[in-house]
Amino acid sequence: MNPRLAASASPYLRAHADNPVAWHAWGEEAFAEARRRDVPVFVSIGYSTCHWCHVMARESFQDAALAERLNERFVAIKVDREEHPEVDAAYMAAAGAFTQSLGWPLSVFTTPDGGPFYAGTYFPPAPRGGMPSFEQVLDAVHEAWTERREAAEGTAGAIAEALAEVQASAADGGAVPDAAAIVAAARALAAREDPQYGGFWGGDPRAPKFPVATSLRLLQARLVRETAPDATAMAERALAAMAGSELRDPVEGGFFRYATQRDWTVPHYERMLTDNAQLLDVAASAGDVDTVRGIATFLRDVLQQPGGGFGAAQDSESWIDGARSEGGYYARDAAARASLESPAVDGKVVTGWNGLAIGALARAGARLREPEWIEAARWAADAVLTANVRADGALVRASLDEIASRAPATLADHGQLAEGLVALAVATGEVTYADRARALLRVCLDSEGGLRAPAGTDPVLAASGVRAPDAASDADEPSGVAAIAGAAAALWLVGGGEEHRALAERLVAAHAADALAQPLAHSALLRAASLLAAPPRQVVVVGDAAGDLAVAAQSIAADVVAVVSPSQASAWATAGFELFADKTQRDGLATAYDCRDFACRLPVTSSADLVP
Repeated sequence: MNPRLAASASPYLRAHADNPVAWHAWGEEAFAEARRRDVPVFVSIGYSTCHWCHVMARESFQDAALAERLNERFVAIKVDREEHPEVDAAYMAAAGAFTQSLGWPLSVFTTPDGGPFYAGTYFPPAPRGGMPSFEQVLDAVHEAWTERREAAEGTAGAIAEALAEVQASAADGGAVPDAAAIVAAARALAAREDPQYGGFWGGDPRAPKFPVATSLRLLQARLVRETAPDATAMAERALAAMAGSELRDPVEGGFFRYATQRDWTVPHYERMLTDNAQLLDVAASAGDVDTVRGIATFLRDVLQQPGGGFGAAQDSESWIDGARSEGGYYARDAAARASLESPAVDGKVVTGWNGLAIGALARAGARLREPEWIEAARWAADAVLTANVRADGALVRASLDEIASRAPATLADHGQLAEGLVALAVATGEVTYADRARALLRVCLDSEGGLRAPAGTDPVLAASGVRAPDAASDADEPSGVAAIAGAAAALWLVGGGEEHRALAERLVAAHAADALAQPLAHSALLRAASLLAAPPRQVVVVGDAAGDLAVAAQSIAADVVAVVSPSQASAWATAGFELFADKTQRDGLATAYDCRDFACRLPVTSSADLVP
C-alpha cells in the first residue's frame, strides 16, 4: 500500500494506492526526486468517476511488468483533476500541442522541472486502432529522453512560451454590455438549438451532447425571460427533452454527464454534482416540479455525505454478477436495483461545487416551500465552512471524510460558495451566511481592488513556467471570474453595497468582448452581466415564512425574494445590508416591501396587494 496516496484526501488517489506503480502525489517532492535521478516525470491526471481512467488503471497501472518499467525510468505522479484544477488546466492546454482528442485520463510526460514534452490520453495495453500501446509509449519517451534530450527540452520550452503568450493576450478592459447586447447574445445561443431533439448542437452527428447548464441558466435570466421569451423557451424545450430521455435516471432522479447520441441516448453514466446542481436551478426556473424533486432527492439521498457536504459524483461503473459493468445498474428498474450494489460515490466534498448545490437547493426549497431542502443546504454549508477551512481561516479545495485537502481553494471555489451562501442566507433569513460570503470575496481582491487567487499560482507550475490559460471561460461550471462576478452581483442585490456592483462591473467589462462573441463559453459571466443591465426587483417580507403573504411573494420572479422575521431584518440591517433597513411589520402584520426599477412601493400587508 502506497502511503503517499493512501493518506490522500482524494478518493481517486486512494484508489491507486495499491498499484505497483510508485506514485507520488502532486508536489515539489516528486520533481525533486526526478531531478535527483535525472529522469522524466509521468503525470497521470484523472478523477474517480472517469470510466477510461478505471480502464487504464486496470490494464496498465496494475500490471507489474509495466509498473516496473515505469518506476525504473520515470517518477510517476497521480493527480486528481478535481482536487487540482489549475494543474489539470495547465497540462490540458499543453496537451493540445500533441493531440486534438483531449480528455481524461490525461497522460503527460515532463522534464524534471515540469515542462511537458509529450502528452496523450488513454493508451491501451496493446496497439489498437492506430494507437500505440502504453508500453510502446514508455519506451519511445525513454528513448527520446536518453538519446534526443535536447529536442525534448526544446519542445517543453516552446510549449511554455506559447502558453505564456496566450496568458499575456488575455482580454483586458472594455465596457459592461447593455441589455440589448446581452439579449442578442442569448438569441445567438438559442439559435444553436437542435431543431429535432432539443439542446445545443453544433451539427456534428458524432459529437457527444452535453446539457451545458451554464448556458441554459443564461437563457432563463430575468432580463432574457422578459425581453426575449423565445430564447428562454429554447432552454425549457432542452430541459424537457433531457428530462424525458435516457440522460435522466428515472429511478433516482439525477442526470448523467452527457449523451453519446444526438437524441440524448446512450449516456455516459457518471452523475456529477456540478451538472445536477445547475440543472436543479434550470428545472426550478422552468417550473418543472417533477424534475426538481428528482434532482433534489438524488442530491440528498445519493450524494450528500454523513458529514453534510455533497460528494463530487457517482460512478458510471458498478459490480454486477462479479464483473465491472458500465451503466448496468442504471439500466435496471427500482426493484432490480434493490438487490444490486450501487455505483460508488466520490465522497470528496469540493468547496465550489457544494456552493452550486447549496444555492440551488436553497432557491428551490424556498420557491417550492420544501424546508428539508433548505436544511440540506444549510447542513452542507456548515460542513464546508468547517471541514474545508484551514486553521488560519483559508479555504481549501476539498475535503474527504472531513479531512481537508492540501490543495488550496480556487477563485471559482470562493465565488461559487459565496453565491450559494447568499442564496442560503436569503432562504433562511440568517445574515451570517451572507456576511461569510462577503468575507470570501474580500480575500480575492488585491490592495487595488483587482482580482487575485488567494493562494496564488501553484508553486510547482510557477517554477516550471507552465501556466494555465486565462480561466474566464466556463467549462461545465462557472469560471472563477464569472463566479466572483455572480457572487458580487448577488451581494449587491441583497443590499451589500455599491462596491459589490462595482466589482461585478469590472470583471464583466474586462471579458465582455470575448463573452459577447462566444456566449456558449461565457454564459455564466453574461448571466452576471444581465443582473447589472436590468433594473433589479427585490421583495422583502417581514413575517411568517408559512403565511399567505410570504407564499405569494415566493411566486414572484424577482431577483431577490427574502422572508425574514423582524429580528432577522434588524440583524441584516445592522450587518450593513441596506435592503433590510427599516423593514418592520406594520400593525403587527406580515408586511411586504417591493422594490423595483430602483424605487420602492408602499409596503403592503395583503397578498392581494402584492403585484406578481
